[in-house]
Amino acid sequence: MKTKESKILATVDALADDIIDFAGRLVREPSTLQNEASALLVMEEQLRRFGWAPDRVPIDPAALAAHPGFATVPWSYDGRYNLATTRPADGPGGKSALFNGHLDVVSPAPFENWTTDPFTPVIRDGWLYGRGAGDMKGGVAAMTYALHAVEKAGFGLRAPVTLEAVIEEECCGNGALACLAAGYDAEAILIPEPFGPKIYIAELGVLWFKVHMRGLSCHVQAAAVGTNAIEKSFPVMAALRRLEETMNGEARPDPYGDLSHPINLNIGIFQGGDWPSTVPSAAEFHGRLSFFPGTSYGDVCRRIHGAVAEAAQADPWLAQNRPEVEFYGFASEGHRVSRDVPALATLNGCHRALTGEDAESYISTCTTDLRAFHFFGQGAGTCYGPVAENIHGADERVNIDSILQVARAYALFLSRWCQLAE
Repeated sequence: MKTKESKILATVDALADDIIDFAGRLVREPSTLQNEASALLVMEEQLRRFGWAPDRVPIDPAALAAHPGFATVPWSYDGRYNLATTRPADGPGGKSALFNGHLDVVSPAPFENWTTDPFTPVIRDGWLYGRGAGDMKGGVAAMTYALHAVEKAGFGLRAPVTLEAVIEEECCGNGALACLAAGYDAEAILIPEPFGPKIYIAELGVLWFKVHMRGLSCHVQAAAVGTNAIEKSFPVMAALRRLEETMNGEARPDPYGDLSHPINLNIGIFQGGDWPSTVPSAAEFHGRLSFFPGTSYGDVCRRIHGAVAEAAQADPWLAQNRPEVEFYGFASEGHRVSRDVPALATLNGCHRALTGEDAESYISTCTTDLRAFHFFGQGAGTCYGPVAENIHGADERVNIDSILQVARAYALFLSRWCQLAE
């Protein structure tokens, strides 16, 4: 390894306590959907402290409505924004890079399942605990300090580098899309999602939907004359499960052939009824379904409609009172990328320089903000991040050494991809 690169890596190591402190400060902010402002302020303060000028990038539904990557959502964007900053090049010769990380987190409820408060960062046995520690505030700290370490080591870069901290990765991806539409793009995209220090080569498509059910209310003493909307949901869910199994049994594109059950349906929200002694006249459930790269979002929407219609046709009540399907949030198609493209090959070389071996490939059964750059951006990208456990669950945690590993790999990537300037 070159002397200059060794100096950069030594600088990352010297900043280790600051990196973990920053990750903890981000974890402390409960940045669930529509509550991201406090975490964004912590991020903005850190960027300014490093001498970078952050841009607040709004999500404007009217401006983005015609964009093929925009997802319709039922909530407001008033006063909400993303952060992006671009460090300009110090000279010609390198290739541009962009680090993307999301600050939004899912709800930690139920709180009683946690050993400690989910928004009080706790370090124990080499792990940082807290909601969002892994997904993905530890990675955000790593990417931010990777760029800072290059500067602190006394070097410039021969290509621009963009850092962006976005919202709504967990529900639709409109934050990353808004930044891309605002002109923030690069020849290489790196996202430190918590799948470990691996080369991410494929992800599934994902969509969200909800199904509205109608029943007939009455007092429970005369339940036979009513129709229970909650119970009428069950055959519809069963039909959707059959669709899930059918999709898993169909021909699979590479590299999904060896995975036992890559397509997953989740019923994540159920709402219905308002009184234990009243037969409920309405119910609603929300679901998430994934699908293979090469399959279109519209095709899967049609298949969901078909599964719901199948259930309705088999039930006299549902045949006359058909469930209504609505799509919102994720409308994301899957994609694949070769690890031989220059950006991914360069990152693998950095991993090999640090560990002595090639990085493993990672095949995802979920989606990330990477898809926005793949379908609508100019560069190639991957996810390469820390090791985390219990993401979206109780006692979420991220391995501290792996955060520092990502910071080292990213700093080394900047030196080789963007090229150092003195």
